[in-house]
Amino acid sequence: MAAAPQPGEPAKGKTFKLLGILDVENIPCARDSVLYGSLGSVVVGLGHFLFTSRIRRSCDVGVGGFILVTLGCWFHCRYNYAKLRIQERMAREGIKNKILYESTRYTPIESVLRM
Repeated sequence: MAAAPQPGEPAKGKTFKLLGILDVENIPCARDSVLYGSLGSVVVGLGHFLFTSRIRRSCDVGVGGFILVTLGCWFHCRYNYAKLRIQERMAREGIKNKILYESTRYTPIESVLRM
């Protein structure tokens, strides 16, 4: 049996592309954003329909809810993803400096940690 590919790695088989452009499997945060957006559209559209009983307007509100919830989740997730990548890079550099300057009298890692 072949091992399953990690989320950041390209898959060997056919991937699912939303609207032919958004590769949902390989782009971080895309799957969650689309799922939360679809749930948000159902909730907002159904809620609007229950209050107003206007079908066409409720569908329009549902589409607007999908767009807003998808973009909100997308930007929130991508911000956290970028922040995590920066923290990982800083940790990698700190470990590299710790290994490089181990058992010497120079310790630049301590000056970085004091900031």
